[in-house]
Amino acid sequence: MFNKITVVGAGNVGATAAQRVAEKNLARTVVMVDVIEGIPQGKGLDQWQSAPIEGFDSRVIGSNGYDAAAGSELFIVTAGIARKPGMSRDDLVKTNAGIVESVAKEIKRVAPQSIIIVVSNPLDVMCYVAMRASGFPKERVIGMAGVLDTARYRAFLAEAMDVSVEDIQAMVLGGHGDTMVPLISYTTVSGIPVTQLLARDKLDAIVTRTRGGGAEIVNFLKTGSAYYAPSAASVQMAEAIVLDKKRILPCAAWLTGEYGLKDVFCGVPCKLGRKGLEQVLEVTLTEQERTDLHKSAEAVRDTMKSLG
Repeated sequence: MFNKITVVGAGNVGATAAQRVAEKNLARTVVMVDVIEGIPQGKGLDQWQSAPIEGFDSRVIGSNGYDAAAGSELFIVTAGIARKPGMSRDDLVKTNAGIVESVAKEIKRVAPQSIIIVVSNPLDVMCYVAMRASGFPKERVIGMAGVLDTARYRAFLAEAMDVSVEDIQAMVLGGHGDTMVPLISYTTVSGIPVTQLLARDKLDAIVTRTRGGGAEIVNFLKTGSAYYAPSAASVQMAEAIVLDKKRILPCAAWLTGEYGLKDVFCGVPCKLGRKGLEQVLEVTLTEQERTDLHKSAEAVRDTMKSLG
């Protein structure tokens, strides 16, 4: 258990993440920070009042400033505007870059030794903004993308084969966008290669649906974007760090030569523990998967360039 975890942003993703952190008793105090007066305070109080029912002792509080977050060991950053129908994640870049830059500077001020999990979109570029603004090393700035994308991929596969999601082992790498790379070569059902259980055309359709998984939800909601699965994904990463679980999860990491990629955030298999990003695992990819991963990284670079 950490002493304090702060969630930045008390919207749908942030508030749901704060509730999940509290229910898992990952910190003695869970702080929600949001600029809208009363929103984090009200939601925090509501969540705290659910503690006797749900059986957790984490104290949830809300604040409009960062002093309440002083000394937090971990931050989950969800701040920023959400997608609307017809918008890509990249459409959010300039607005959310300004927000995330401001957040990262405040985190550095009140908790210079903390770890940052970035959830704000466009995810990979916001990781770069957070790392640059905070000055934190790459081990302490990690992006939530692959965990969410992999969850969607696994859910769609389980539905197609009418099997439990628990028996699907899979991983989605690359940028958090239309160029993400579900690794079919590493996808199994209780160890059985998925290619033995599903025809290639059905697999290709699931890959396409996975890449558009977020947009599918946005089109249904009209006025917002997904938050149950994104919050669950970010808290799974937080749990791996807090409990030093050494979990291997697909996360956005700053690459320094791994997979032939350098100076870019991209989704790769990561070992998460108490120090944050403890190792990037390099696995053997098919020629097509490697090509697709590089294309995905270049798409991230193109968005980074728009920030100058």
